Amino acid sequence: MEARKTILTAAVTGNLTRPEQNPHLPVTPKQIARAALDSAAAGAAIVHLHVRDAETAKGSMRLDLYDELVTRIRNENRDVLINLTTGEGGRFVPTPGDPQKAGPGSTLCPPERRVAHIEALKPEICTLDLNTMWSGQASVINAPENIRIMAERIYSSGVKPEIELFDTGDLHLMRHLLDDGVLSAPLMVQLVLGVRFGAMATPQNMAFLASALPEAVEWAAFGVGRAAFPMLAQSFLLGGHVRIGMEDTVHISRGELCSDNAQLVTKAVSIIETLGGTLASSADARRILGLSQPMIQNDSG
Repeated sequence: MEARKTILTAAVTGNLTRPEQNPHLPVTPKQIARAALDSAAAGAAIVHLHVRDAETAKGSMRLDLYDELVTRIRNENRDVLINLTTGEGGRFVPTPGDPQKAGPGSTLCPPERRVAHIEALKPEICTLDLNTMWSGQASVINAPENIRIMAERIYSSGVKPEIELFDTGDLHLMRHLLDDGVLSAPLMVQLVLGVRFGAMATPQNMAFLASALPEAVEWAAFGVGRAAFPMLAQSFLLGGHVRIGMEDTVHISRGELCSDNAQLVTKAVSIIETLGGTLASSADARRILGLSQPMIQNDSG
């Protein structure tokens, strides 16, 4: 019997990490693509990607930025699995004194816009957040009806959604959507721990969430900040896949900033292998997740 292989996802930039926290944070499509390619070379089978406005360094939903990013990666590597976020467009900041009015920093928009880049670019995977919660200075709103609309469009595009769960209520919603046929088995699930006011990053919380997942689920988990590497090891030990990257942590060790995403991936690979695990290649990950292999390019015309 073949030994189980562990899929490592590199989450290279996100939308909340700031350059002030680490000057090596990739911001432009060229920088993010380079970070993704270097992470893949270091051992990541999947790269999870956001785009950012080059002037403000804040998260963006611009299709041209996503198009440039994906094109740059595919021009050098057609094997690594691309996982694009659909999390942008879900934040609402209430105006002080007038909480019904959206204040600065609100991005809440129709669900169709949140998946427009998925329909246009058709990556192998995209995230589908189920959380409605307070996060940072904003409330994140993912109404069940909007999730249904996004899921329909994601599946129609031939893309596999990675279901993001931030707490036990999200797991309950996922089961409801699965029973209603909005989500299709087998599922790909990511457990998110350590986000303020979500599930705390503890071994007990991860073990409970993992134990409550439906059967035939390929799941991974990660922690943010100082919990990133401890939760990576915990996920592996519980039988899950893993994730690391500058979206989740800017440090390679206590008090030491990482030099880039590839350094984080290299450390993650070392932890998994030291614990007796075997990292999945991108081809392995495609097989594990039930995804088709990439088309072979015929350069002869």
